[in-house]
Amino acid sequence: MPQVSRLLDRFPPSAIAQTFSKATQLRESGRELWDFSSGEPDFDTPEHIRAAAKEAIDQGFTHYTPIDGTSALKEAAAAKFARDNQLDYSPGQIVVGMGAKPLLTNAIEAVVEEGDEVILSTPCWPSHAGMILKAGGRPVRIETGMESGFKISPGALAAAITPKTKAFILCSPSNPTGAVYSAEELRALAEVLTAHPDIWIISDDLYEHIVNDGITFATIAQVAPQLRGRTLTVNGVSKGYAMTGWRIGY
Repeated sequence: MPQVSRLLDRFPPSAIAQTFSKATQLRESGRELWDFSSGEPDFDTPEHIRAAAKEAIDQGFTHYTPIDGTSALKEAAAAKFARDNQLDYSPGQIVVGMGAKPLLTNAIEAVVEEGDEVILSTPCWPSHAGMILKAGGRPVRIETGMESGFKISPGALAAAITPKTKAFILCSPSNPTGAVYSAEELRALAEVLTAHPDIWIISDDLYEHIVNDGITFATIAQVAPQLRGRTLTVNGVSKGYAMTGWRIGY
């Protein structure tokens, strides 16, 4: 009997995907239910975006594009970073992919080798841990709770760093807790990371626009310019614009 790759043994099936599939089956069978398995916004893609997509289809923009995104799309992403985050990136520093999840996976696989450690906070998005395992790394989970606002302290981050630490994944606003790090809190974490120049920082900013209570969003490369050269800032259109099925991340 042919054998499948041992790579499949590195990480379990996604509980989120299994729940989503079950909810879809139940809904198709006529059941009315609320599905809390995936981060699906409760509003529709804005009309002007839908209209632009229809116009693009009518004009024949339905064929292959450069693998890392068209020049126009990368320029738009660069303009967004400059406008919203005060981050000055050239289009040559932008990669557009089929959603943020593949980009995060590729980034982790690009820097993590067998036995490397990657720090992340918990509760976490299960896929973050799965990506690390798939790359052969070991997730180092820093437990957070209500008393800390589900945020990592600088002391906890410093204590988790070892000679094997290769990367730190920062997700703010957090999936799933919703915790948002202030600019001051990010600067405090950045002080710890500045002392460890061999650690990559992966900033998952997908929920940038899903904030409450007048909170102002900030991202670590924005508030800690000394880390920009080793920070990958990942964003996309899924959450802020209810375009989860469009699969556009950058």
